[in-house]
Amino acid sequence: MKDYYEELWRRLPERRRTPHGAIRRRFLLAEVAPGERCLDLGCGDGAFTALLAAAAGPRVVGVEVAEAALARARAAHPGLDFRLAPICGPLPLKDNAFDLVWASEVIEHVADTARWLSEARRVLAPGGRLLITTPAHGRLRVAMGGLERFSDPLGDHLHLYTRASLRSLLEQFGFGEVTVRAAGGPPLLRRLLLARAVR
Repeated sequence: MKDYYEELWRRLPERRRTPHGAIRRRFLLAEVAPGERCLDLGCGDGAFTALLAAAAGPRVVGVEVAEAALARARAAHPGLDFRLAPICGPLPLKDNAFDLVWASEVIEHVADTARWLSEARRVLAPGGRLLITTPAHGRLRVAMGGLERFSDPLGDHLHLYTRASLRSLLEQFGFGEVTVRAAGGPPLLRRLLLARAVR
């Protein structure tokens, strides 16, 4: 699996459009406060890590499983703290280390969702917030587009989420004050889920 993500990041163009970038940025910036300790979990090229650092200050960390992605992040944002995490192991971070964990367009790619969510919860301080964005796969979208459109057998999206399934998952892992809303696109055909949960 690690080889897959290394190759993916080597092939991705340096300049590419961020899907729903404006919606995701607004969602993040509405939550982050100056001085907070923030984790960008699945930071990719570091664009959102840099946004977090600009809003919260220097106590921001970006974590990624692909060294190729981290190389891009470090080149683009040399003053920020980026760390490599094992694809199937614990995060290289202390318990209760962060006030906010941001995971944008990551959870759908994770093979072991239980371990990943447990680790996200472990590194959050009590009362800390987890923010997740992921593609929306409501019944109408899937019915109109067909399951194959959203779940390519050779693709890297391993899980499809609805508002209800994502809310239920977060509650099962002990998160409270869970809210999940859909955004991007016309009503009933929204393309993005925005989730907020508190440890």
